[in-house]
Order: sequence, then C-alpha cells, then structure tokens
Amino acid sequence: MEQTVIRVTRISHTVFETPDLARQVEYYSHVIGFRVLSQTSTQAILGSRVRQEVIGFEAGTSNRCRRIAFQVAPGFDHERIAAELRPFEIKHEGRSDISPSIARATAFVDLKGTEIELFEDQKEVPIPRSAGGIGPLKLGHIAFSVPSATAITKFYVDALGFRVSDWIEDMFAFLRCGPDHHSVNFLTGSATFMHHIAYELKDWSHVLTACDILGREKRPIIWGPGRHRVGHNIFIYHRDPDDNIIEFYTELDQMKEEELGYFEPRPWHKSNPQRPAVWTRPDSAPVWGLAPSPDFRRNGNEHLNALT
Repeated sequence: MEQTVIRVTRISHTVFETPDLARQVEYYSHVIGFRVLSQTSTQAILGSRVRQEVIGFEAGTSNRCRRIAFQVAPGFDHERIAAELRPFEIKHEGRSDISPSIARATAFVDLKGTEIELFEDQKEVPIPRSAGGIGPLKLGHIAFSVPSATAITKFYVDALGFRVSDWIEDMFAFLRCGPDHHSVNFLTGSATFMHHIAYELKDWSHVLTACDILGREKRPIIWGPGRHRVGHNIFIYHRDPDDNIIEFYTELDQMKEEELGYFEPRPWHKSNPQRPAVWTRPDSAPVWGLAPSPDFRRNGNEHLNALT
C-alpha cells in the first residue's frame, strides 16, 4: 500500500462535550481570552485573536474531546480524501457547516474513538476584538493516552501524512503535520483519554501575563514554568473548570524545511542540528523547572507519571 496518501497540514480546532456549557464558554472567553463566534443553547464555537477557530463545546452529560478538525493540503478535495481512506477500511462521511468558517468536511473515527474532520477550504470569519483574558494565538497540539502509541502513530503516519518528530522510548510519540514540532501526542497507557490540550502564546512575557491572570482567577498552575526537553517549549499547565489540563507554551521547536530533516538551531538544544530522535526517560526530563504537582499527576496514567 502506498504510504502518506493524505497530507494533513494544520490542526484547526477541537470540539469538547461538557456538562456545563455556559461555564466553559464563560471561562474560555473571559479568562483564556477567546471570542465566541457562534452560540446556541447546546453548542458554541470560539476563535482566537488572530482570526482562527480554536475550540468548540457541545452540551452533554460527560467531559470529553469529541472531535478534532485538521486542514489538508491544497488539492486534496473530498472525493480524493474518501478514495484514499478506502484502503484503510475506514467508514467515513461527508459533513457540511461544521463551524462558521468550514462549509465542507470528510469525517471518520480514529483508532482511539475520536471523530476526525478533514477539510480543504476555510473562509475568513470576523472575530470580535478581544476585551481581555490571556489571548493565545492558536491551538498548538492535543495529547492522548491510548492503548498502543505505536499502532495509532502508524495510522496517523500512513493514512494522514503525519511525520514522527520524536519518541520517548517506545511509548510516547510526538507527531508533526507542519513546521511545529508536534500537533498530536500519543502515550501508551492503561486507559484512553485526552491528557491535555495546548495553546501557543507569543513569547515569554505572554507566559508571565498568563501566570498573572491565572493567579488573579485563583486557577493554580499545576506544572511550570519550565522548559521541556522534547520540543524545547517553555510551558505552564493548569486545569479548566471541566478538569481538562490546559498547557500554554512558547518557543516550540520548528522544522521549516522537511528535506533538511532537522529543527531550527536553538541555544538550548542538546545537539545542533537537532534531529528527530528516540529519547530515554531520564534524557527527556525538562531542561529546567520544578517537578509537576500532584494535581498534574492526577490523571490515571502511570507511564506519564514516570516521565515527569
């Protein structure tokens, strides 16, 4: 079978089920700093200050990530997407108006049970000026605990064109679909769940602003500030009102030219050029920063606890 048939280029937005829609919309608009693009009694879509849709919520009985939307490369129209998915024996369907800016998508369910929506075109949607809050620039990546990181990594590489940036041993994968070091993470664990979702901030001073706002809102920082070794981003983590772990980060490694096969040189890299690698657990520890709090470790995943 020919590999890398569909080429995903960008993570667009996620949609979460929530038992308290109003509370999540309030938090993500007034504390996180996103802006409501559309809202009904059962759902809402929010966007960032740079005119990108980033997150949606749907009223439900549980708290979970239901869907992830990815943009594919130009030329991958929906007929071609459907044709390329057939060899993988995946059931898929066409959808319309999945968000204010996306009129058409092809949807399927991946190996961990998350709906994936692939779209080609996205129109610009006016986003109201931010009146406050942290104001992240974009959705950066989303991380899941899964039964087999190896199996789902193979699917995302073979079917969707992702590239592996790094592994931590054989149980934690970092995958990229554009220049960012990773857009999805998969960690082998005893249960399937979304571990965290991450949003990019502009720079270190923006991270400081986020810390101040979280402090004002009495939202504890459960890990950070620090600098990860794998990906080398500066990070802080906290929990939202639905108990989801939210990461804010800046200075993530970039691979601007795939043919060169290495990430842009940075002074904090262990080696230059920094290439995709398999890290041991001790070597993957953060470059600097305190250990994660017990609240961060409260996730039911013994493998991630061992890493941190």
